[in-house]
Amino acid sequence: MIDDFRPQQPIKPAPSDRIQTSQPEPPAPETTMPDQAPTDEPTFMPPEQVAAHDPSPISLSMDLPDGAPRKSFRGRLKPRLHWPPTKREYVLYACLILIIGGGTAGYFLTRQHTVVKPVAVVATKPAPKPVVPTTVPSTLTGLPVDPSVNQRPVTAVMIENSIDARPQSGLGQAGVVFEAVAEGGVTRFMALFQDTQPDNVGPIRSARPYYVQWALGFDAGYAHVGGSPTALQDIKSWGVRDLDQFFNGGSYHRISSRYAPHNVYTAISTLNQLEASKGITSSTYTGFTRKKDAPAAQPNATSIDMSLSGYYYNPHFDYVAATNSYNRSEAGQPHIDANTNTQISPKVVIAMVVPEQQGALDATGAYYSDYNPIGSGTAYIFQDGTVTQGQWNKASNGASLTFTDANNQPLALNAGQTWITAITDSSKVSYK
Repeated sequence: MIDDFRPQQPIKPAPSDRIQTSQPEPPAPETTMPDQAPTDEPTFMPPEQVAAHDPSPISLSMDLPDGAPRKSFRGRLKPRLHWPPTKREYVLYACLILIIGGGTAGYFLTRQHTVVKPVAVVATKPAPKPVVPTTVPSTLTGLPVDPSVNQRPVTAVMIENSIDARPQSGLGQAGVVFEAVAEGGVTRFMALFQDTQPDNVGPIRSARPYYVQWALGFDAGYAHVGGSPTALQDIKSWGVRDLDQFFNGGSYHRISSRYAPHNVYTAISTLNQLEASKGITSSTYTGFTRKKDAPAAQPNATSIDMSLSGYYYNPHFDYVAATNSYNRSEAGQPHIDANTNTQISPKVVIAMVVPEQQGALDATGAYYSDYNPIGSGTAYIFQDGTVTQGQWNKASNGASLTFTDANNQPLALNAGQTWITAITDSSKVSYK
């Protein structure tokens, strides 16, 4: 705009277009209105008045004194900024702000937005902690138990099987039971405990050498009330963990409902305390090879009979498919555990052919039975409703008893109670 620029020097008219005079005209004095303060702002004159006042056109190329350099008109006309701005400048600035702001807003409103897809972040899961089993297979039975159970000692208890001793207490709760004739055709049991600790076990009777040898294979404490002369001598010479009631009477008790010698009982926890007092805190042995139950679709051995000495002592077993176990009977009656008032029902029944030899005479003139449990022999393993003919093996007194198949490979047994009966010949066992 014209009034935005103020010339620093008055513009001289071109010589060819103006009348030369000998004397320059003095500048016209500035006049002000009486009631109006002077101002530096130039008075606006429309082009018509300028032309009437000075009919000579303004030339962008002005005459300068001789020899003076010519300067651009552009360089001589510079904008002069004022503060505070004039009303016109306010209007100008507002227009500029509107133009710039509107253009910027239009750009952002009309430009195409680039959609940034979120990057999928795959969360890294921490490695799972290894699962520590809360139970482990029992060394004695193969059943799941707390790991501390396998640190207990195995405790073997001699249990009577005369007619006056029935029903016994604790047999159904034992992990392994050995059965053989003691003397005069009367059978006796040796029950092994580690998983369970029944409070009442008995009645307890005397020791025999072959039971001692089986107990040694489990590194067991051996609980008994006296024994045959040979057995007592063997206990000393073989270094058995002896828990004889004759020398540890405080760990046994007699019940009043039966008369002697059929009334001696104990608790497994009490025997464990006795063992601890003797420094017996655990047992080192190799348990039987175990497997999971696998009931046969068509069982072929559901009824088992063994001939030991006669009707009152010959055991009978019936297979129960619902529990995959064998209910035990003798003398034509279910064999009951007095602690639980239930029929004894082992998961595995084994008929083990063990050579019998003549024993010594007892006090009544009868011969003590004597078996040779060292070596090997035929074994019939009943489980899952079937029978497998294999072999038992025991290399020495301290060696573990094992069972192998026809290929001499370990024969795995179902987890649970294992009942082992010693017979003198294969003809003494039958099944159907």
